[in-house]
Amino acid sequence: MKNNKVIVYSTPTCPYCIYAKNYFKKNNVAFEDVDVTKDRARAKEMIEKSGQMGVPVIDINGEIIVGFQPEVFAELLA
Repeated sequence: MKNNKVIVYSTPTCPYCIYAKNYFKKNNVAFEDVDVTKDRARAKEMIEKSGQMGVPVIDINGEIIVGFQPEVFAELLA
């Protein structure tokens, strides 16, 4: 498996954020979990990358995915 850089922009109360993080854990994919409620600079970074204020926003090797989309995650991680 190639080295993937995965960032999950999330909030603690977002169920789809939890689904996304569980997906990566289950598939042994290391990821950085960014809680946008605690880090304004990273929240701004997320909005600049995605144009979205809602979470989850997932950055996989520079590709931005909004929402829990496991089929897209699998394709980008292959």
